[in-house]
Amino acid sequence: MSSGKLSDRFDYAGLLLAVTMFTASNFHAIAADTSSATADRAPRILIVYPYDERLVATTIAGEALRNRLIQATDSKIDVFSEFLDLSRFPEADHVTRMGPFLAEKYATRRPDVVVALGEESASFITKYRATIAPGATIVTAGFGNPTAQSNDLPDDVISAFSAYDILKTAEMARNLQPKARHLYIIGGSSDFDRGWLAAARFTLGDFSRSYETTYLEDLTIEEFVDRAAHIPSDSIILALTVFKDRAGRNFIPREAIRQIAATASAPIYGPYQTYIGYGVVGGNTVPFDTLGRTVGNLVIDVIAGKQVADVDAPQTYIVDARQLRRWGLSDRDLPTGTLQVNREKGFWEEHWLVAMGALAVLLIQAGVISILLFERRRRQRAESRSLLHLLEAVHLNQSATAGALSSSIAHELNQPLSAIRSNAEAASELLRSENPDLQLIQQILQDIQEDDQRASDIIGRMRGLLKKRSEIEWQEFDLNEVMSSAIRIIKGEAERRGITLNTTEPTIELPVRADKVHVQQVVLNLATNAMDAILDAGSSKRTLTFATGLTNQKAALCVADTGNGIPEERLSRVFDPFYTTKQAGTGLGLSIARAIIETYGGTIAAYNRPEGGAIFRVVLPLAGQKGEGS
Repeated sequence: MSSGKLSDRFDYAGLLLAVTMFTASNFHAIAADTSSATADRAPRILIVYPYDERLVATTIAGEALRNRLIQATDSKIDVFSEFLDLSRFPEADHVTRMGPFLAEKYATRRPDVVVALGEESASFITKYRATIAPGATIVTAGFGNPTAQSNDLPDDVISAFSAYDILKTAEMARNLQPKARHLYIIGGSSDFDRGWLAAARFTLGDFSRSYETTYLEDLTIEEFVDRAAHIPSDSIILALTVFKDRAGRNFIPREAIRQIAATASAPIYGPYQTYIGYGVVGGNTVPFDTLGRTVGNLVIDVIAGKQVADVDAPQTYIVDARQLRRWGLSDRDLPTGTLQVNREKGFWEEHWLVAMGALAVLLIQAGVISILLFERRRRQRAESRSLLHLLEAVHLNQSATAGALSSSIAHELNQPLSAIRSNAEAASELLRSENPDLQLIQQILQDIQEDDQRASDIIGRMRGLLKKRSEIEWQEFDLNEVMSSAIRIIKGEAERRGITLNTTEPTIELPVRADKVHVQQVVLNLATNAMDAILDAGSSKRTLTFATGLTNQKAALCVADTGNGIPEERLSRVFDPFYTTKQAGTGLGLSIARAIIETYGGTIAAYNRPEGGAIFRVVLPLAGQKGEGS
């Protein structure tokens, strides 16, 4: 028997052996002798552990085994555990006393299956089988087939073989550290530890020739820690087991390894799963929980009466992702299928649900924004078309207004033109005289210039009135000026109709921002409608009054007439399209006026005067006020 080989496999293999022994024993007890012993009771399974309950390897495997059996048998099974505690009590007298003690303890509850974890447990139960569990099936686990053969186990013993291949762990370390030049192997002072060291020397013989190899053994824990702290950084450290140090102190191996790894100057590798999380990078191992479930399935087959044979526990590579990061080792150099534990999850792994929810919200928001942008563009196109239609309507209305005022405008224009002609003829007569009065001629020429300017102003107003626009011309101007300009345009028509124009003297500037010609057109519309209403009333008092002022911090302009007013039931409809009280009216003038004023953020309203007639009031925001068009 190779003690080192068994040690190398113990933490996983010992548990597997116990499980396997349970399986085989149960199989023989139930399948080979199914009559009286177990016919009316649950099968009894005894698991023998070589050390104490602090050894996490056997604890994990044992719990996995128990859970699998309980699940498969619906708890109809009795499982007993015994710990030989050989690490703390290695004396031969202790083992000699344990045999009779357990034989007497189980005298009335003879096990049907005995599971022996590790070489020591297998040797113990084989020796005391006749007194502790006569007729029981023995299942061993925790070591390889060579160890079983060297121990000359009986032929009816069933084994779950497990091999802790330290060479595979070393090769994994070489792949992760291709530039390493030194190799250190750490082992303790117990028989188990020395067996592991002997097995490592044999297994790593060829591998170690590529490195400057040093075995750190038979040291105190303090010496282990100090030596590991001063190892060259280009080193590979293989940690086996430290059940006992040179001072005779007992350790749980992973606790000893944790102390050594805490200050080690190079990465440490080991063959046991229990070393993960205690400073070791990882290695090739037999996972304890997988081992327990494997043996559990074997036991279930035995209970069912199936043929059971020796099995091999599966091996795998396990690494601690935190140690990979600590030493700057790349996971791309790991063997295929390596299990990484303590790996920090990526954002999507850690927060995938929240991320998917946020993504869904973003997609919904993006969809809503897209719809809103589409609607905004569609609205802008609609507004552009509406504005274009408004401009066309305003132009048509301006043309109609110009047509309605054409006779008065022609009359008004005829005055300066006639004066120009008369003055020109007078100047010609004076120039033909023998002594022309140059001072008088100069005065005549000045009069001609003034009359020409008057004619030019009349034509300019007409040109502005008839100008067609494709867009709004934003301007800042005084509302008082627009009122005065409109009065000058209709003045001739008012005189022709016998209507007196009254205005109030502006007391304050009223700056507004809009298209000046459009606002002027609104005033002209209101004025021409008012003059029509005055004539229709047949009143002897024909007066059209204009006034401007400030109301609620906004600019206001009022046009009042002395006509018959607006019937009360029609006041709310006067601005509706195509609504008119004129026999030849189109019903668009006031509708266009309202559209213009609302375009610039203003309002227009109509009221009846108590003394007769109507008042139309236009209100526009002062320039710079919120609500003005832009």
